[in-house]
Amino acid sequence: GSLPPSSPPPPLLKFSRTKQQAICKDPLVLIAHQHISAVPIFPRTYLNQNMKVILFAAILPYLSTSFTAPSGAFVTLRTGVSQRAETSSAQRSSLVMQALEDGTNVDGIGTNGTADKKKVIVLGGDGFCGWPTSLHLSDQGHDVVVVDNLSRRNIDTELGCSSLTPIQSPEVRIQAWKEVSGKEMKFVNLDVAKEYDLLVQLIKDEKPDSIVHFAEQRAAPYSMKNSKTKRYTIDNNVSGSNNLCCAVLDADVDAHIVHLGTMGVYGYGTSGGEIPEGYIDVTLPGGREANILHPAYPGSVYHATKCLDALIWQFYQKNDALRVTDLHQGIVWGTNTPQTIKDERLINRFDYDGDYGTVLNRFLMQGAMGVPLTVYGTGGQTRAFIHITDTARCIEIAISNPPEAGERVEIFNQVAETRRVRDVAGLVSEQTGVEV
Repeated sequence: GSLPPSSPPPPLLKFSRTKQQAICKDPLVLIAHQHISAVPIFPRTYLNQNMKVILFAAILPYLSTSFTAPSGAFVTLRTGVSQRAETSSAQRSSLVMQALEDGTNVDGIGTNGTADKKKVIVLGGDGFCGWPTSLHLSDQGHDVVVVDNLSRRNIDTELGCSSLTPIQSPEVRIQAWKEVSGKEMKFVNLDVAKEYDLLVQLIKDEKPDSIVHFAEQRAAPYSMKNSKTKRYTIDNNVSGSNNLCCAVLDADVDAHIVHLGTMGVYGYGTSGGEIPEGYIDVTLPGGREANILHPAYPGSVYHATKCLDALIWQFYQKNDALRVTDLHQGIVWGTNTPQTIKDERLINRFDYDGDYGTVLNRFLMQGAMGVPLTVYGTGGQTRAFIHITDTARCIEIAISNPPEAGERVEIFNQVAETRRVRDVAGLVSEQTGVEV
């Protein structure tokens, strides 16, 4: 929509392995731990006359040095966090956080290739978080089954937009990973919210140790567009989570569920207080003290589904002793991981549209196009951020450290840092010279 009507259609993006290798030798990119988005290569005449998207590749390494480089942590505001009512749960929470910082699991067995290998089903494994996580788990030696109904790709068609980085089909991705790593992954096209019998059978057949649940509509703006998208988000997300719990029980498999939640379940208020990890100490009438699930304060239909998910996990843990870890995650930034950068066919999504593009992605694209950066209101909204590489590592740590049967749902705040929106805009403005 930014191109003049007379402009020719944009050429297909093309990715050069040689160009990527050359960029990775740049000291700035090495400082950024090679978290450089793949480089779009346009014909010179078209680029010079019509757009500056190539600047995107130059901006990100500079910007990433301003953000916290992936270091791996279930990052919580550890000082002053409410003490868990159950001592064993509190101790385990501390151990898991320490495990991620030290690169070990709770039992002292090294991770990143030396821990016990597990069979893992990744629901939503074709998506922005699911695909890099699937590759990371496979790279560490886990046996991975990728499950997806390709709904995110269908929504691209619905919205008339697409990822800036051209993503390949699941089959091509799986084959490319086998070629570069020698490791095999399986892909299953399945709708978790609708094809319950197939989900049960899959769990029976695969007998997974862990099931990672990404299979939810993840965009808050999309969930609020109209009644159709609101209903779809509720139907898909809530039904999918309930189906997963029922399927684990009907399959009679003791699988540990790892769910990717959101920091948005706490609400985006302006109290300035520290956010406990899932649970909060309260004093009930009569002076009774209790440790309860943190009150929900969703800001969209999408966030409401994550709050409902939290209640579903609580019920099935209490009623059926399911083992669940719920990771409340901040805004995920970045595109490539050490695995996706190995081959252009493994490239991850980069969304920049108004529904799925994160604030950082949209600022980057505006900066590359020379369009003033759009900050709504004062820009004083503070948001949590985490790099996609850390997301994958946090998932692996959760898989390696499941709760014991009977333990309550484990909840971790999965963030690396917090920044105000206007400060993020300032970082992009410094590198592009575009005004805010």
